[in-house]
Amino acid sequence: MSLKSRLLTAFSALTLIASGCATSQQNQPTQAGGSSTVEELPTEEGSQAHAEAAPAPAPAPAAAQFATVGGPDDGFTAKMPGTPQVARNKVTIASGDVNIATWNSNVEGVIYALTATDYPVKFVAARAPETLLNKEGRDVLVGQLKGTLKSEENITINDTYPGKAFVIASDQGEVKARSYLVGPRLYTMLALYNPSIGAPTADEFLRSLTLINPPPRIERKGSGTSTPAPSTGTPAPSTGTPATGTGTPAPSTTGATPPPTDSGTK
Repeated sequence: MSLKSRLLTAFSALTLIASGCATSQQNQPTQAGGSSTVEELPTEEGSQAHAEAAPAPAPAPAAAQFATVGGPDDGFTAKMPGTPQVARNKVTIASGDVNIATWNSNVEGVIYALTATDYPVKFVAARAPETLLNKEGRDVLVGQLKGTLKSEENITINDTYPGKAFVIASDQGEVKARSYLVGPRLYTMLALYNPSIGAPTADEFLRSLTLINPPPRIERKGSGTSTPAPSTGTPAPSTGTPATGTGTPAPSTTGATPPPTDSGTK
């Protein structure tokens, strides 16, 4: 629980930005409408015609510019709209340091964010992938946004590493997100937007993660402990077979009964 609360703190900066921008994005339609109404305020036909021409710039969002975030040193690349900024943080827990790097941008009221959280290997090895994807990925976002989970599905990246795609509804907006567990690293990607407006470039961003020299999957204690169990069970039958081989003498030497019988005959 202490880890989660610390990670929540690390995530709070992003959430505050998301919160502020969600409010501004809800105001943006009124501002867009307001700018056209401002132009419509004069009753002159010319200004009204100019106001009608104003929607023409609307196609501009479709031509969103993508920037590449990450690189070989970060172990991944992704395409994020706008001009991303990066913040790095470190949290110390009992099992070691947790390094957190977050890239985020704001394009026309839509928040895009990618967080790479590097956990200590022994922390990850002690937990099932599903637990990390749910508690440290999905549930952190649901809690931070005070939202509700609308949908989710299991996914993978590189056909090897487990992940989750999910949608969250909240008062701050709707969130489309993906998280992946790659070795000791948890990737969380999200787009927060006003559902009445949508985010046309969200899917392209969420599908853009490319891993560079990813680490192998971490073997977990649970799987290690279950492997010896069958091998301990296998000798049992093999011990039973010799018993059958020596089974014929066994009845004659069953317990201490035969020796008294032999001595009784003598």
